Amino acid sequence: MNSNKRYLKVWMTGFLLMLGVVVLSSKVEADGAQPYRLFPALFTKASLLQMPQTVERQPQPGQRLFTSDRIPLLANNTVVAFYGHPSSKQMGILGLYPKEEIARMVKDYARQYDAVNGPDGAIPAFYIIYGTCWPKGEIGYLDDTVLKQYIEYAQSQGMIVFVDHQIGKYSVRESMERILPFLQYPNVHLAIDPEWRTLNPMKEIGSITAAELNEAQQVMQDYIIQHNIPGIRMLVVHQFHQKMITERQTVRATFDRVLLVHTADGFGSPALKRNTYAMNSEATNMPVKGFKLFFKSDFPLAGYDSPLLSPAEVMGLDPRPGLIIYQ
Repeated sequence: MNSNKRYLKVWMTGFLLMLGVVVLSSKVEADGAQPYRLFPALFTKASLLQMPQTVERQPQPGQRLFTSDRIPLLANNTVVAFYGHPSSKQMGILGLYPKEEIARMVKDYARQYDAVNGPDGAIPAFYIIYGTCWPKGEIGYLDDTVLKQYIEYAQSQGMIVFVDHQIGKYSVRESMERILPFLQYPNVHLAIDPEWRTLNPMKEIGSITAAELNEAQQVMQDYIIQHNIPGIRMLVVHQFHQKMITERQTVRATFDRVLLVHTADGFGSPALKRNTYAMNSEATNMPVKGFKLFFKSDFPLAGYDSPLLSPAEVMGLDPRPGLIIYQ
């Protein structure tokens, strides 16, 4: 990291800490409550961003409230994740190597993004398929013990984990309820993939409704509040076709404790990838965006990006994505 970038990062960290203290102090003086969330308008024009800036939360006895509890990770960082199923070499890069090697590799990619994303930091992540859609929409679940090993190892490495459910024949609520308990880990975030909300995986593209996506966020927020889970957690939703989220103009991205990340999926040429991202970017009601890339696979039926966009090219997308996923 060069000296200019190091200076910018130090300055930004100090500014955010100062801002948190100022806002926190003024709010406490006003009504005795503590502000929970500060969310800079980094992902879209300020005039279009309609997101609540704070949510009141009284600290538990003896509990300190940290600035990191009030600012979502994506406000000042790019998250870079390697995707897949730990037991499958055909479902993404994560299944090709032991978790220790994947951690080393994704950290290297995070450093590449850190070099081109300005003053922001970069956070490496595992993106794990927990519920896999099988024929007729049945769901096969990753062994909880294996998932917890990845989560705990990620904790030891300063990494986060996304737990993904492919939904299948089940309702969005049922799918969310299956993965909510993993939020008890402080480094876990959740994801759902509408492509696999189908009885005929690999033969048709599935879908969810905007109402179901809003319900997923509400269910997640209710769980977070009910179990006194600190922090703002991400919920990732994938889309590469209009049908995958129906009536998407009515999706809400205003939940206080859930940060919705609208992620462009799908493989192909750079032009096709950019077109898919542009289609997703039209949904300004979901201002926080993600972008997925596909490595070339030895599996003959697996699609891939040709050529793969570079970190600098990905960071040049408009709006700039906050979550980058490699499959």
